[in-house]
Amino acid sequence: MPELKDIATQIRRDIVRMVHAVQSGHPGGSLGCTDFLTALYFKAMEHRPEKFDMNATNEDVFFLSNGHISPVFYSALARSGYFPIQELSTFRKIDSRLQGHPTTHEHLPGIRIASGSLGQGMSVALGAALSKKMNKDSHLVYSLHGDGELNEGQIWEAAMFAAHHKADNLISTIDWNGQQIDGPTDKVMSLGDLEAKFKAFGWNVLHMNGNDMDDVVATLEKAKGLTGKGQPICILMKTAMGKGVDFMEGSHEWHGIAPNDEQLAKALAQLPETLGDY
Repeated sequence: MPELKDIATQIRRDIVRMVHAVQSGHPGGSLGCTDFLTALYFKAMEHRPEKFDMNATNEDVFFLSNGHISPVFYSALARSGYFPIQELSTFRKIDSRLQGHPTTHEHLPGIRIASGSLGQGMSVALGAALSKKMNKDSHLVYSLHGDGELNEGQIWEAAMFAAHHKADNLISTIDWNGQQIDGPTDKVMSLGDLEAKFKAFGWNVLHMNGNDMDDVVATLEKAKGLTGKGQPICILMKTAMGKGVDFMEGSHEWHGIAPNDEQLAKALAQLPETLGDY
């Protein structure tokens, strides 16, 4: 299997090409979360790309709550074998299964919920986690959320529910990049002390550098080791929006705009082709 860093580089390359091709989409958060999705799908999770079904019985399952970062999700799914890599070229086009926000009615393998209506993913992940416990399925449930998404009250209702019901097979990661569509999170609505908040809600909290592949792999393994101990697990993942493309890094302005031809060329020059383009 190619090295995880090579996979991540190719996925970043896929992201900027997909968004550029239709001049639409969300490259910033996708690039920032690439290392996490790569480590998750190619290392941490036990899953069956070749035998996808909606129930995810006897396998780990992942839910993307911040569905606007669909480019990284689609690329990770295709590259790990859920559907043909060439289908990435249909991103956001009419009649494509690869909609701007993941949906279920197209029956795209790997997609189990429609997401993008922010705040809902943790609730869905909890339902799956408790279902696995009821069915004596020892596999894990993972979810990913944006830090701006924590402005949604439903997240905190779910956080209370998870601790009360001892959903200790749930690992929820927060993409803590400090940026959201209207600017820095501290200016839009400060998140305060996230570690203290999740601990107060009864969660076990870990910190992770989401753009250091070694730390991502190690932290996910540590999180897996903490499951089954009576508490849900939260990973606070520090990332840089736009990671891997120097002129995009750290700016909320790249939350939801596409690069032009010149910018695409600059981005691709920083992201060498490692696995082959679609």
